[in-house]
Amino acid sequence: MVRVFAVMMAIGILALGTGGGGWAGGGPERQIKIVSPEQGAIIKGDSVEVRYELGKGVQATHVHCYVDGEYQKGFSGVVKGLTRGKHEIKVVAANHDHNVLAAEAAVTVEVD
Repeated sequence: MVRVFAVMMAIGILALGTGGGGWAGGGPERQIKIVSPEQGAIIKGDSVEVRYELGKGVQATHVHCYVDGEYQKGFSGVVKGLTRGKHEIKVVAANHDHNVLAAEAAVTVEVD
């Protein structure tokens, strides 16, 4: 009986360390994933569509988008005006009152 319990505990601890398939955050209420663009993508032109998924249980109604730490006011799914070089695109989940939540995800892209 003790061995069964020990094995079950070991499996449980190992399961905690498995990744969430690219999901950022902790529990389900803190999960967000950038679907597009992919990490390291090379972008042609000066704009890119940013697609994301919110995990089940996330209490967000929308996201706030940041490029290189600068808030993208009026973000509607496309980041415009990118200059050549590397840029970090980050999305942060927000609720109806525009309060940011713990869920966020980021990718770095290069504009060619």
